[in-house]
Amino acid sequence: MRKESIEPGAFSFSINAPHRDVHLLVGHSYDKPPASKQAGMLEFNDTEDFLEFIAQIPPGAERATQITDLLIMLGAGLIKGVSPGFRVPPKDVVPGAEKLIPEPGNPSVMIRQLFQLVLYELSLVTLPAYWESQAELRSLRNPETRPRNRIILHEHQEH
Repeated sequence: MRKESIEPGAFSFSINAPHRDVHLLVGHSYDKPPASKQAGMLEFNDTEDFLEFIAQIPPGAERATQITDLLIMLGAGLIKGVSPGFRVPPKDVVPGAEKLIPEPGNPSVMIRQLFQLVLYELSLVTLPAYWESQAELRSLRNPETRPRNRIILHEHQEH
């Protein structure tokens, strides 16, 4: 048996590199992405405990069927989690990107610690790869503008 642990800062290369895009998807589908980093609609806050990302849904986008469907599913609690799409860089490019250690008190279980990853997408899903992840819908009101929809997602980073 093996477990996985995404360590703090593991996604920093992708979220901080200006030329790298990260897409927000629904169910790992690239056909109608609700947001992306390159489009300026996806923001990140990488902490010691979790990676938080915020998707800005621009005014008028809710008229698109896929955005309306997404907002309804999030609001109803049908989509609750996040599944990150990433890869571990090759060892000759990034030595020490991952390591296997035995689980404390249970040496028959190995924990794959991930220290540096290339993140390419975050998918909103019903059953997340990382059960600790969570997605929630928030509507923020600014008295000078009409309400803007924001999707606030937290990826707990331990599996």
